[in-house]
Amino acid sequence: MPAIARIDAFAFRVPIAQPIKVAFGTFRDRPMVLVRVTDTEGAEGWGEVWSNWPAVGAEHRARLAVDLGQALVGKSFGDPAEAFDHLTQLTEVLVLQTGEVGPVAQVIAGIDIALWDMSARRAGKPLARLLSDTPMQRIPVYATGINPDGAAEFAAARYAEGHRAFKLKIGFGRARDLANIAEVRAAIGPAAEFMIDANQSLSPADAAEMARAAAEHHLRWFEEPMRVDTPLDDWDALAKASPIPLAGGENLRGGDFDIWFARKALRYYQPDITKWGGVTGCMRVARAAAKTGAVYCPHVFGGGIASLSSLHALAAAGGEGNLEMDCHPNAGRELIVGDLLPVSEGTVPLPAGLGLGTEPDLAALSPFATWTSDRC
Repeated sequence: MPAIARIDAFAFRVPIAQPIKVAFGTFRDRPMVLVRVTDTEGAEGWGEVWSNWPAVGAEHRARLAVDLGQALVGKSFGDPAEAFDHLTQLTEVLVLQTGEVGPVAQVIAGIDIALWDMSARRAGKPLARLLSDTPMQRIPVYATGINPDGAAEFAAARYAEGHRAFKLKIGFGRARDLANIAEVRAAIGPAAEFMIDANQSLSPADAAEMARAAAEHHLRWFEEPMRVDTPLDDWDALAKASPIPLAGGENLRGGDFDIWFARKALRYYQPDITKWGGVTGCMRVARAAAKTGAVYCPHVFGGGIASLSSLHALAAAGGEGNLEMDCHPNAGRELIVGDLLPVSEGTVPLPAGLGLGTEPDLAALSPFATWTSDRC
């Protein structure tokens, strides 16, 4: 790889008409932070930094991306994974000093995505083909973010659009959750894949009870039923008691995954490519999951680069996983993805373009910009 010449960042905030509810809070707009890496020969690549929560965090992460990125400027690496490991090690003391483990990991992930995008463009390949000689050509997806309000109607509309797998948010009270589960299952029919996500909101006892009560609706997985820091013995006990396989991983980082792989409480591993790891980390998790008989199934809830980079990683990794597909209106996703991912019978095509398959149109996104680095 030629030396890195510049790292730029761009923060956006997209208003939404309908707030999005999850167990830990409500999204009232859709922030997005993009990163652009340029090398000394003028090649560029794009990444995205997780910035969903707290709502005020996007602009901080954009500035942090430019600041931390200076450690890479002027340096050349053998491949993006080498740069990822270098920046991760370089910031270890900074994380201890500041307590900003999340923002730092998220910035490194965004830069890593951009470096992989740039590398694939330089190689003249789609990213998935740089990562694998035999990537999947069609990737199974599932409709996500099904709110507790109007859940069945929302799911039915997504079914009409071509989706065949669905994930419902729970954690809003046992009676309401079980009613929504039953209504969504009735709306999507018995053949559709169906999952639930509690966003870490239940106690071990309540999670076990919910798993038993919901099992009659034939759920593929039960995602983040408890806090990720719940003792691992409790996770082991829940995995044994639950008739529904468990899923999680969006709030794990680095060596956490090795510990969880050894315990085997989770069937589905869901790292978020913009939250930790980028392409480098997520591909390592995907390969480790395959070795242990688990399934790599990336978590996605962000803008267009998050969706596309996750798709390329999953296409390269293969296996039984589905790509999480946010179906709520979001210009930060729609203006980047465009018509690259039409859904048909529950799958989308692998984009044929170089790298991620597209580049953000900063002019089209400019009405939503809240902060950019010097060069736009």
